[in-house]
Amino acid sequence: MNRIDKKFKELKKTRRKVFIAFITAGFPSLAVTEQLIYEFDKIGVDILELGVPFSDPMADGPVIQEASQQALKKNTHLVDILRLVKKARKSVNIPICLMTYYNPIFCFPDKKFIGEAKKSGVDGIIIPDLPPEEGRDFIKAAHYAGLDTICFLSPTSSLKRIKFISKVSKGFIYYVSLTGVTGARKKLGEDIRKNINLIKRYTKKPVCVGFGVSTASQAREVKKFSDGVIIGSAIVKKIKENIGSPLLIKKVSNFVTQLKS
Repeated sequence: MNRIDKKFKELKKTRRKVFIAFITAGFPSLAVTEQLIYEFDKIGVDILELGVPFSDPMADGPVIQEASQQALKKNTHLVDILRLVKKARKSVNIPICLMTYYNPIFCFPDKKFIGEAKKSGVDGIIIPDLPPEEGRDFIKAAHYAGLDTICFLSPTSSLKRIKFISKVSKGFIYYVSLTGVTGARKKLGEDIRKNINLIKRYTKKPVCVGFGVSTASQAREVKKFSDGVIIGSAIVKKIKENIGSPLLIKKVSNFVTQLKS
């Protein structure tokens, strides 16, 4: 049982829901990312999702795309992010997932990446462009190493797909709340509750909702029927708004605390 599993088990006992915060590693710098890891651990973020910047994202909206481009301009590489996690692990116990496209892992390659990720203190991997049917070997190797591989379901997922993902996803199931890319939305999808309830008929694994959730009120609504909420673009936007300010960490921390509460 790794840190992700322990966190869900711990919160279930107190009937609390998991709050997952996403930030793009290296935006606006790896030094700021490091400070945010420490701060998020301090304020009680349940799970941290670190986005690995990539040049050709498929699932990211404009806010996270821009953050990734800025991080890449500063030569932020996957190996740098693993080193950062390893450094942070000396003083933080927050569960950390990496959200990365498959190309950086392929170039590593797979087994070396899994070994380095585990040694660095990574707990889970989310790969939007690696269908589990094509990633069976990767999932098997990651599971053997003790890394969770978190898979997606969406509003368009068939019943057959729901059953399949319910079996192969480790740690939790990432439910994409809309048909589209990441980014803040004024209104959430109307079928979220119905779809989450359907998924829960076929799995006991936690189901967390992401994509489009950007406000405290939306988070409150989603947590009524899910096991957790994932917020990314709104946090990355708050970071962008405070670049260059000595109060960046404090303002982002206050914003995330508001979302979490």
